[in-house]
Amino acid sequence: MLDKTRQTMLGPIELEVIHGTIRAAELEIEAAVERTARSPMIRDQHDYRVALFDAKGRKLTGRSYSAIVEPVFEYFGADQIFPGDVFFWNDPYNSCGGIGHVPDLCTTVPIFHGERLIGFSQVFGHHDDIGGAVPGSLPVHATDSWMEGVLIPPIKLYERGKLNEAAFRIIVRNSRLSEHLAGDLDAEIGAAKLGSRRIVTLAERYGIETLEAAFDQILKNTAEIFRREILPRIKDGEYHFEDYIEADGVDEPRLHALRVRMIKTPEKIVLDFTGTDPEAKGPINWSLDEAEGRYFRKWLAPTLRSLAASPERAAEIDSNEGVLDVIEVVFPEKGTLITPTFGKPTGMRFFLMLRTLGSFAACLSKATEGRMPADHETIRIWGVTGGNRQQDFYLFREVLGGGSPGRPWADGSDVVHIVPNSKNLPAEFSETRYPILVERLGLKQGSGGPGYHRGGLGYDKRIKMLGDCRLISNADRSLLGCYGVNGGKAGANYQVSVSEAGVDTGHPGMCDTVTVKAGSSITIVTTGGGGWGDPLQRPVDKVVADVQAGLVSPESAHDDYGVVLAKSGRKWAADAAASAARRAALAAGRGTPPMFDRGPYFEELKAAGKISRPEGWTDPDAGWYAKPVV
Repeated sequence: MLDKTRQTMLGPIELEVIHGTIRAAELEIEAAVERTARSPMIRDQHDYRVALFDAKGRKLTGRSYSAIVEPVFEYFGADQIFPGDVFFWNDPYNSCGGIGHVPDLCTTVPIFHGERLIGFSQVFGHHDDIGGAVPGSLPVHATDSWMEGVLIPPIKLYERGKLNEAAFRIIVRNSRLSEHLAGDLDAEIGAAKLGSRRIVTLAERYGIETLEAAFDQILKNTAEIFRREILPRIKDGEYHFEDYIEADGVDEPRLHALRVRMIKTPEKIVLDFTGTDPEAKGPINWSLDEAEGRYFRKWLAPTLRSLAASPERAAEIDSNEGVLDVIEVVFPEKGTLITPTFGKPTGMRFFLMLRTLGSFAACLSKATEGRMPADHETIRIWGVTGGNRQQDFYLFREVLGGGSPGRPWADGSDVVHIVPNSKNLPAEFSETRYPILVERLGLKQGSGGPGYHRGGLGYDKRIKMLGDCRLISNADRSLLGCYGVNGGKAGANYQVSVSEAGVDTGHPGMCDTVTVKAGSSITIVTTGGGGWGDPLQRPVDKVVADVQAGLVSPESAHDDYGVVLAKSGRKWAADAAASAARRAALAAGRGTPPMFDRGPYFEELKAAGKISRPEGWTDPDAGWYAKPVV
């Protein structure tokens, strides 16, 4: 039996074992969620997060972003946290920025060694349905939070081990898929408790003082790594950028701008979002209601790992709470897209989350002569719902991936998701469980932005409906493409269409009122990543290989890459002399390529004078040019 009074000196071996055990415990929590959850969104598509924190609420690993513990401290004093408690919430305006929209339900378990609080174990997941105006709880036309589902401020779902049965029944009753929700909650609570036991075992093995000293050192090491290896690669100065949400679901489509100024000094990075557009009527707002921006800074920080000495080194760098020592944020006054007033809808806040990462990366591109990846794919959820009563109601949804960006060291990856470990639903599972038939699932040729390193490709999926249903699409980048950087071109945008009786009808990226008749087919094409570097400098043999594999069309090879091809049987080959002449002609006609390419829709708006900015804000794309590819 372990000696609970044992104290151990903290050496490098003990530190590495403790750190590795914490990471392994998070993996074990994830496995427990996936094995016991009920809903396809969590069990099969993995749209959930786990985290382990110390007693101060500091996140100990950087495996993935998570919510935060601050709501426990804000709503409950230290004398109100007991063994056996389970804290629970989903209110975007009472989560200190950690929960962005209503379907994300957060479970937090305090970790005790005896009577001493030593940490927290947390699981939050995107649940199938938590009420609201539309199945799935993400109505695209919502004008307030109450249209999106039930709002739960921080409560104790369990107190000293006793379930608050009334609260549990109310929460579950508000879901159209109550059995799924009840099963998911039990799974998440059980998994969080498992994580708690793993940390208690560490405390018993090493002693509480040694364990807490390890927590401090783990976070300190992260801060030192970022300060030593990453910050020196970024040129000191001030940089600015803006990116856009193309529609809010309520007003007529128009650009809603997120604006950021990055101030880089030898010691830290300050990101000031003053100048961001006013809050929207529709659900594209994101409530970051925390003074210090702890959640937001941890969300942004992994972007910096792209500047590591190598991809292998980037994968080794943890991004835990220690990153707060090198990043600061400044929020605008209340009433903007990222500081909305209470009650503004936030269901599609994931659009804005991704735009913050892209804007930060663009500022870093300016400060590093283009040595950052292009714009990544965006989060999008699509699905269908049908049935006339509780017994036959169904909700089929997928969080489909898209192309990741071209990078200074490689092409983008195909059909991956910014949400860690997320997956699409297998065709066999979908066809067995829902009245659908998967007719096609593959890569969308040419969707990745052309570049020296091209962007990754998106999905091309076609599904036949076997019964009448309603289409749900929660997506942006249906007009704007993911931007290319350092001379690369933008990726292709998101598309959703319905084919009925041989007629294809396209629909906006945000729609949930489209009825689809039995026998009709729905096609979903997800975004391609932006390209990195001048496509006219991409090695000709790589262009030929892409065409041979069907990833790039012969027309794109000719028009975007300047490669002249000929086909003999099934094999493509390049005409070297003709390609050299073609590339020279394209380069002469184009001139110096831009640092950023946002795609044709943006250029049309710009030419029509529809891009406006507040006083003092200049064009963030102006004055930047592509550096030669080395």
